[in-house]
Amino acid sequence: MSDNKLNSLGFAKPPPETRVVVAMSGGVDSSVCAAMLHEQGYDVVGITLQLYDHGEAISSRSKTCCAGQDIHDARSVAEELGFPHYVLDYESSFRESVIEDFADSYMRGETPIPCVKCNQTVKFQDMLKAARDLGADCMVTGHYIERLVDGEGAAYLKRAHDAGKDQSYFLFATTREQLDFLRFPLGGMSKDITRGHAKRLGLLNADKPDSQDICFVPDGDYAKLVKKMRPDSAKSGDIVHIDGRIIGEHEGIIHYTIGQRKGIGVGGGVSDNNEPLYVIELKPQENQVIVGAKEDLARNVLRLSECNWLFHVGDNAPIDIEVKFRSTMQPIAAKLSVSNNGAEIILSEPKYGISAGQAAVCYVNDRMIGGGWITGTGNV
Repeated sequence: MSDNKLNSLGFAKPPPETRVVVAMSGGVDSSVCAAMLHEQGYDVVGITLQLYDHGEAISSRSKTCCAGQDIHDARSVAEELGFPHYVLDYESSFRESVIEDFADSYMRGETPIPCVKCNQTVKFQDMLKAARDLGADCMVTGHYIERLVDGEGAAYLKRAHDAGKDQSYFLFATTREQLDFLRFPLGGMSKDITRGHAKRLGLLNADKPDSQDICFVPDGDYAKLVKKMRPDSAKSGDIVHIDGRIIGEHEGIIHYTIGQRKGIGVGGGVSDNNEPLYVIELKPQENQVIVGAKEDLARNVLRLSECNWLFHVGDNAPIDIEVKFRSTMQPIAAKLSVSNNGAEIILSEPKYGISAGQAAVCYVNDRMIGGGWITGTGNV
């Protein structure tokens, strides 16, 4: 191979001389990545993380990732294809970086995004270090996002070809250094094509459903987990109308999220024309749930901290962007101003149900330029 000719992963050497560590969750996406790279002749090593006490998650009905069955599936794929596979116990790190943070975030009245925290800490710090220790040239994951290289040789991220599967929202905290070492082979594929490759390659998990739930909350009852970890979270308090009236009692603010309409626990007759009530604000210090009309939810300013930028933005000079504050939403027009203290985003029109603890992820065209954690909202 010519010195100037790059292989499919961007290295100037033959695939058999290129060691690739694949982060294998046990699902079809990462399994296809490993199998296709193995088929192309790369020196593939699979790694699966044991992140928590599996318990109920071992159930075949579980819709989580990283459960006991998933570790078995990842190992079986590697054994069938004949490449090495290791299971690494990162339970302690995961509990400290992700699960404890998840519980604390709910206690602060926030809406946490644990999958981002997991990528930010365990997967793209601890796991990436393990990949380097194994002598890898790069680490591959099954995320749906495109990694491209510009004319100056710098890697950048772009929304996936399949907009319905795009996972750029969960990867905003990926640093430039990490991005140099990471590869995402599925970014240009649709899910149907991925499953087609899985069947062609004879993978045992070709028809396995996608993970849906938070991996350490297999039954979806996050409040039960938080109450177990933080007993004080079940303390009752007042439900207060935005006009100051006490109109009910709650059994812990962890049962509520900004924008919630159903299950608030307040009967009719509170508002004019008996209009529905929404959770407008959570006040953990006062242990209050504030409710009001839908229009009271409208916000057009987001304040961010702990930002990560993969694109040069001048301090305090607003730039036109698109932004997502939920993983499944379409990006919307906004203006971004960055400072040493964080960033501020002004939306082109007010939106509803935005909460502290969510991530705001920014784009210029389809290029993901980074983002930060929402610490507050407001209006201008």
